[in-house]
Amino acid sequence: MRVFKRYRIHMGTFAWILHRLSGLGLIFYLLLHIWVIGHLSGGEKSFDGIMEFFGSSLFQFLEVGLVGVILYHLFNGLRIVLIDAGILVEKQKMLYVLAVIIWLATWFSFGAVMVMRYGMLGSA
Repeated sequence: MRVFKRYRIHMGTFAWILHRLSGLGLIFYLLLHIWVIGHLSGGEKSFDGIMEFFGSSLFQFLEVGLVGVILYHLFNGLRIVLIDAGILVEKQKMLYVLAVIIWLATWFSFGAVMVMRYGMLGSA
């Protein structure tokens, strides 16, 4: 008797999982942001210390990733709104592919600007 079935991951399942994970990532970021802002009540020295920690290259790199998560959640959410409104329901796969293309193009553009401003590309 088979208890576990093998499930095929369809594009819709993949979109659903990524949307939930991006939402969880945004909740984590929001909580972290509130925690950091809470350091303002500890005075200037406390806040400056935490901002110095989060100003490192690692966190600048993670910030580029955060922009990607925000943009994915945005564009996939817009796709979901269209489908929920009954617009292009029969074209769900095409809408998802379009959302991913727009997401990646936008993320690449924003990420390139951020990387140049941060000076991540080898300021030797």
